[in-house]
Amino acid sequence: MELYLYNTLTRKKEVFKPINPPFVGIYTCGPTVYNYAHIGNLRTYIFEDILKRVLIYNGYKVKHVMNITDVGHLTSDADEGEDKIELEAKRERKNAWQIARFYEEAFKQDIKKLNILEPDIWCRATDHIEDFIALIKILEEKGYTYRISDGIYFDTSKFPDYGRLAGQNLEEILPGARVEVNPEKKNPWDFALWKFSPKDVKRQMEWDSPWGIGFPGWHIECSAMSTKYLGQPFDIHCGGVDHIPIHHTNEIAQSEAAYEKPMANFWLHGEFLVLGEKRMGKSEGNFITLSVLEEKGYNPLAYRYFCFSAHYRSPLKFTWFAIDSSQRALNRLYENIRRYPKRDVEFHKEYEERFHSAINDDLDMPQAISIVWELIRDNSVSPEVKRSTLIQFDKVLGLSLDNPPEIRIEIPDEIWELVEERERARREKNWEKADRIREEIKSKGYIIEDTPQGPRIKKLINI
Repeated sequence: MELYLYNTLTRKKEVFKPINPPFVGIYTCGPTVYNYAHIGNLRTYIFEDILKRVLIYNGYKVKHVMNITDVGHLTSDADEGEDKIELEAKRERKNAWQIARFYEEAFKQDIKKLNILEPDIWCRATDHIEDFIALIKILEEKGYTYRISDGIYFDTSKFPDYGRLAGQNLEEILPGARVEVNPEKKNPWDFALWKFSPKDVKRQMEWDSPWGIGFPGWHIECSAMSTKYLGQPFDIHCGGVDHIPIHHTNEIAQSEAAYEKPMANFWLHGEFLVLGEKRMGKSEGNFITLSVLEEKGYNPLAYRYFCFSAHYRSPLKFTWFAIDSSQRALNRLYENIRRYPKRDVEFHKEYEERFHSAINDDLDMPQAISIVWELIRDNSVSPEVKRSTLIQFDKVLGLSLDNPPEIRIEIPDEIWELVEERERARREKNWEKADRIREEIKSKGYIIEDTPQGPRIKKLINI
């Protein structure tokens, strides 16, 4: 069965063919470890985990590399501002190394809770300084670099295909960066390969180089580390859609300028998680961490399940009502599989083929989940076959169906129906009816909290 993936580079779905089958090399942009990952970040890592699981499901042998950015990511994509790690170190009154290691470990704990398979290779930026310097030297020898007062920069005018990934011409790229563009740059779109430490300031993270004491630019890190571990070209490069116009565009420019061959054959990007009217993000000042969901009583895998409700290339709106619904659906899934007897039987071939077809159609998880529930409702399939088929599906779903956790307190269907009826009344501006339903829900032992992200339902204590 052919696997189709949407390639950002060509803007179409293509049959995936690895460079050296059955081996597949994947590079996924990892976290900048200056704070906790929020659930918008984690949506991208869940999509990448599904991709990896689908490749394995199709019989490929995957080599997965993920970086840890623990230096070089500045507060502005225009190569201005402070290093995010060092800035957080000042705020928390710790050193930069402590900050980086603490949030790296927190990230690894989050992906473990979400059943995200660990990469085969973790690569920290601070462990690869010599590799970055070596790549910058190649670019320098080929005439792509120039020096200004604050660092060594890549000259984008020397790379004719700059902006190809984003499908933009230069005038459309980095509109924000041109507002306060460094006047020393030859072109507004040029980016730093190596930044010098500020004069009379000793950074916590700095290294000697042929050009002076400083630290690597953010973009050079992924170019050097992906090539080191996967070669060039490699099969698939992934990240969030926010990486397309700047980070990944710059990676392509410096990698292809240095080695005169494509960086990666497929580029896959996950869309934003939306909170309110804006994307969830630390820079936006609106984000929720996985620990917040846990504190409110949600199983982290309910968030993983929630991410399956939209295609990875579509924005996904977070509401408390939606995460409640996902927890409820996951609990029902666990309840069903617990009832099915454990017997050594073959999975249902027709359902497996349909599931396989869905995931091979550019990771269509909404369709895959609908097939899961269709199987559960199908009375013509025996319980033991249902179980073996769901366990087969879980190689991709990653929902711990073979060993389901204890189910948390369930909100009764009757209450959910009243909540949905109240939401309809509110949309119709029938406030009297909405208030009446709220009181009815309260009389049954539950309360509704209205939040900007939708209603939340809680059980009253000592009612």
